[in-house]
Amino acid sequence: MSSQSQSGLLHKYKGILFSSMSSEGLLDSLDSFDAREDDIFLVSYPKSGTHWVAEVIENIPNVGITLTSPIEWGDVSKFEELKMVPKRRVIPTHLSYEMIPRTVKQKQCKIVYVIRNPKDTAVSLFHYYRDNPNLPSPETWAAFLELFLKGDVVYGSWFDHVLSWEKHKNDKNVLFLFYEEMKKDFVKSLNKITDFLGFDVNDSDISKIARNTSFSEMKSNAVKENCDPNHTICALTSDRNLVFRKGVVGDWINYFTPKQRSAFDELFMEKMEHSDVGRCLKEYTNSDGK
Repeated sequence: MSSQSQSGLLHKYKGILFSSMSSEGLLDSLDSFDAREDDIFLVSYPKSGTHWVAEVIENIPNVGITLTSPIEWGDVSKFEELKMVPKRRVIPTHLSYEMIPRTVKQKQCKIVYVIRNPKDTAVSLFHYYRDNPNLPSPETWAAFLELFLKGDVVYGSWFDHVLSWEKHKNDKNVLFLFYEEMKKDFVKSLNKITDFLGFDVNDSDISKIARNTSFSEMKSNAVKENCDPNHTICALTSDRNLVFRKGVVGDWINYFTPKQRSAFDELFMEKMEHSDVGRCLKEYTNSDGK
């Protein structure tokens, strides 16, 4: 797996690993993307709950939006394709703040950033690497965790990604959502999303959205809608069956050895020492979240 970028599945761009699904030409041209003021960007590090939030937003009635495929999926023709979308666009991405197109920042487009306990994220990404033919398969969990801690995985270091966005956590056009909080109090999180996006929902809408976006419902829908290229939310695959695995909080406890846990905690302390997000996540990284 040390030759993961040589496998042709991944390539390095500005020191960060990307899937070959994101062409270098497209990554080079991100700043030529023409954002619209009403664009909504749905951002996260991979395996942090983006699909869930996308489904939630898609299930809000009468809002006239189109969920596009990720901005970094494909080649330069992507921007022409996005230009053709007539409705208000909801655009998913796993890009760090630095790589987000300039016009998105200039026009202060609404940005929803989804964040999840990095231990659960690491486990989820490990399974994704194993199951996704677009990613090199790791030999063992231990080998993968080492790469994850070094940031030698797709989209680079979880810590760098989160910290790049945390600097903008209080910008009025940015909403930070914690995956674990959504699991704990869905209605509260849904109200946060709809208030932020300026959408009206009533109680019956809320219970319908909760029903339609339960994990089991999304998983069975994924089977029905599989490989619909218009329903690609992840920049790493269009196979929706790969996307929904367990969706639980605290599964990391079944994977981390005590030694791995202390190595992870040490790095977390070092990197997130001055981070509010780190403080919020601490209860989930130190327990199984139950």
